[in-house]
Amino acid sequence: MAERLQATYLLPIRRTAIVEGDELAIYLEWLTGLVEVIVVDGSPPAVFDHHASAWPGAIRHLRPDPDLACPNGKVWGVNTGLRHASHARVVIADDDVRYDEASLRGVVSRLHEFHVVRPQNYFEPQPWHARWDTARTLINRAFGGDWPGTLALRADMVDRYDGDVMFENLELWRTVQAAGGRQAAPLDLYVLRRPPEASHFWSQRVRQAFDEFARPPVLLAELAVLPALFGLVLMRRGRVLLAGPFIAVAVAEYGRRLHGGTRYFPASASWLAPLWLLERGVCSWLAVWQRVRWGGVRYGGTVLPTAAHSVRAIRGKRAREAQEETPDACTAFDTHRARPYPREGLARA
Repeated sequence: MAERLQATYLLPIRRTAIVEGDELAIYLEWLTGLVEVIVVDGSPPAVFDHHASAWPGAIRHLRPDPDLACPNGKVWGVNTGLRHASHARVVIADDDVRYDEASLRGVVSRLHEFHVVRPQNYFEPQPWHARWDTARTLINRAFGGDWPGTLALRADMVDRYDGDVMFENLELWRTVQAAGGRQAAPLDLYVLRRPPEASHFWSQRVRQAFDEFARPPVLLAELAVLPALFGLVLMRRGRVLLAGPFIAVAVAEYGRRLHGGTRYFPASASWLAPLWLLERGVCSWLAVWQRVRWGGVRYGGTVLPTAAHSVRAIRGKRAREAQEETPDACTAFDTHRARPYPREGLARA
């Protein structure tokens, strides 16, 4: 039997309907043999009860703690799970993420040296919309790393983060950075992810573009796509116009070839890079329109005005709360609650 990891696997989830024949139960059963598994389930009562009966009894199946309620339901679930985790090393993953033993041990082992680790997702299977979204992944890899559906962190550094944001992974990443944590985004640590339905894929286009309000240089570059395209057409710069798509393909292919990526990403995804850039150019302007029209992006029946806070803003909030000693439900740092594990426990794998 494989040696258990001194780590917690945290899955925040919310489903509005019962999913029959769900492979997630098999995956959770396998995980319980390697790590502590906490599922924070914000589903309606009937769905929650179905999960309780269908999922393995070895997991800790919890409802989100009411005092941690936040506009972003995923953050609510993560903050609840971090409160109840028995280990300092915590792997946070969406319900479509599928670690194998090698990738799980790999990400946990990196927490010996780093405080937060961002592995690399790849889709399997790969329908057309997964390959389309993989084009984004490849371009991001060329510039330092993509943002996956999973992060691993040492929760003795940070055990809560703000839940009034849309780009929750970046918010958590920056929260660890604000606390002085060391970060890693290894491009050679691959974790499988199941692709969404095509309808869900389309519903996320503008929301993902809105995320870049947290990274203004990236947002400005994406907003420039359409004006640049129209300008080249008006100036009749046909050669430059034709060169643009090939440059996009070359950048994506460079990202695909980094650190053995050709084993995980299809070549067709590189050729879809120009289409993804065009899509992002359109959706970036739609995100700006939503920001002007509603003050933010619509999410779960509400509007979230912020993609993610800056590191400086997080540090400032932390300093103010330390002075006031009155952390709120969605505060990023809780210095008053004792952790259920000692810091020296990090020395044990």
